[in-house]
Amino acid sequence: MTKNKIYFASDFHLGAPNLTGSHARERLIIKWLEEIKVDAESIYLLGDIFDFWFEYKKVVPKGFVRILGKLAELSDSGINIHLFTGNHDLWMKEYLTKEVGVKIHRNNSIISEQNKKLFIGHGDGLGNGDYFYKFLRRIFTSKICNWAFARLHPNFAFRIAHKWSKSSRKSGGANYISDEKEILLGYCKKQQQLNPVDYYLFGHRHIPMELVVDSKATYFNTGDWLSHNSYAVLFEGILTLKTYSN
Repeated sequence: MTKNKIYFASDFHLGAPNLTGSHARERLIIKWLEEIKVDAESIYLLGDIFDFWFEYKKVVPKGFVRILGKLAELSDSGINIHLFTGNHDLWMKEYLTKEVGVKIHRNNSIISEQNKKLFIGHGDGLGNGDYFYKFLRRIFTSKICNWAFARLHPNFAFRIAHKWSKSSRKSGGANYISDEKEILLGYCKKQQQLNPVDYYLFGHRHIPMELVVDSKATYFNTGDWLSHNSYAVLFEGILTLKTYSN
């Protein structure tokens, strides 16, 4: 079969809310990846794949063997896999690139696929508002904070991090109110005036969305796999939202 589709997904939050729930979701994601590998040219994972991730020099988080093994298999077969860091897994370094073959992106990016321009990223910290998080993100991504956290024993450090991740998910407020109050849509409209593209594609909001930016562009949100099992696929230049059911 011709590999002519580009897939996008985000917000797996593997590791949450507990081992049983995470394993069930991980197995479902593996089945999805197994099905799409027959026609996938590239797969873009738009952040928060893990509920928390931090790499020490010689240590990575325990678990996730199924998803890491499957991604390595797909990468070895020639499928391009891109992973954008989210607010829950922003401390990725080189492990997934060296061991799994995944290309890590730490910033938003404009890509060209199937004669279309797509502005893609996780979506956190974009647009107006959320200034406290933007301040915290600058601290968390600083070299000093990274160095200090790495000095903590993993058992203690990960306990703190998982409590923070749980609190972050609860306070995320993944509720759709209106187009006018959708911060990412407002960001897309401003960005479109500066550098027009065909599609904007983000995660972070946990809500599958397709909203008109202007006569040329559309904003898509890939939703999540905690509640929706949703993803997007680009085929022959047309981007569509889909839901995976086992």
